Amino acid sequence: MASGSTTVSRRAFMLGAAGVTATAATGSATAQEGTPAEDGTPTGTAGGTPAGTEGGNETGTEAGSPAEGGEGGGGGPPDFGGFLDDVGNFDGSVTDAQGQDQVSVAVGAQGNGGAFAFDPPAVHVDNGATVVWEWTGQGGGHNVVEEGGDTIDSGEPVATEGETYEVTFDTDGIYNYVCEPHVSLGMKGSVVVGTDYPTASGGGGGGGGSDVVQVPNSAKTLGIATTLVAAATLGLTYVFMRYGGDYEMGEQ
Repeated sequence: MASGSTTVSRRAFMLGAAGVTATAATGSATAQEGTPAEDGTPTGTAGGTPAGTEGGNETGTEAGSPAEGGEGGGGGPPDFGGFLDDVGNFDGSVTDAQGQDQVSVAVGAQGNGGAFAFDPPAVHVDNGATVVWEWTGQGGGHNVVEEGGDTIDSGEPVATEGETYEVTFDTDGIYNYVCEPHVSLGMKGSVVVGTDYPTASGGGGGGGGSDVVQVPNSAKTLGIATTLVAAATLGLTYVFMRYGGDYEMGEQ
């Protein structure tokens, strides 16, 4: 029988192995939690402007597009529900005319393959502001008629240069309108009023939040490290118990 001073019992080995596993797991967790972000802020925090806001309005436009003037506000980028998707002169930007009492929109501007556009095609105004549509005399007869409502209705199409039609808006919302003779060409426009209107979701493209829980990389690393250490410990314990060592330390 081996000497008690050189024989390691199975119980002592298992206690030591458990201690190694716990130490390795604790060390992995500490290393993961203690890693600072490159900019000095805790990893995983977000900075900057919340998604879906109108971004400062220093340029006078919404959603970061070039502006034509006005002071900003509002509840976020408006959601047109795809209404302007086929409008040739609409690039996704909304002219921010908030702070102005009166705004002009050209009827028969260049776009959609000819003088078949409203310019600007989308404009954001304050509640109580007046929008004046002004005919260019180009592209034939045009009119201005609200889609699914009766707030905007200029009547029969006209082609007279200098013709005007105006509406003062006193209710927040989005007002979509068309030129009836040329709607199939994409002659459509929208007026966003006030701050209470449907807004597009944030995040590049209108996607909603996901219900899938994302596992942090630190947790994955910790799990893998702990599993490997535990597996190695169990393997060595099996070998030790199967092929050598005493259950108890004993003096010989």
